Amino acid sequence: MMKSQNSVSSSNKIPSIQEEKTYIEFEEQVRYSETDQMGVAHNKNYFEWFEIGRTYYCHQKNIPYKNIEKQGYYLVVVEAFCKYKKPLRYDEKFLIRVSLKEISPKKAVFAYELVTKDEKKLIASGYTVHIVTDSKAKVCSLPPDILNKLKE
Repeated sequence: MMKSQNSVSSSNKIPSIQEEKTYIEFEEQVRYSETDQMGVAHNKNYFEWFEIGRTYYCHQKNIPYKNIEKQGYYLVVVEAFCKYKKPLRYDEKFLIRVSLKEISPKKAVFAYELVTKDEKKLIASGYTVHIVTDSKAKVCSLPPDILNKLKE
């Protein structure tokens, strides 16, 4: 008898950020406006928390996103994925972990994990893929100074 293979594509499997040597971690809390009538965080908020994490990541690397834009470069999201493991509820504190999985002059891939504050149990994991464009939405390359700061 043959064993069946998992139908989930390999691109949807996110290795744990905990295995990474470098990731940025900070605390967040579910706000009332982010929940439904039952007090559960709506799934769209996970992508907003990913964005908050990405912004925080850039700040920690001394290249705030607004400075990237001031120089005429934009990191446009072309793919986003989230795997939900556990619901978050109103007023619950959690940690956002962010790592840069891949970087090149024209592309960046960020990985994210949301984990419970105390037990460090996985709530959700995901990634976003970005291409670099100029102000006219044409694909271009990041200059070495920005690229190097993101890599640090």
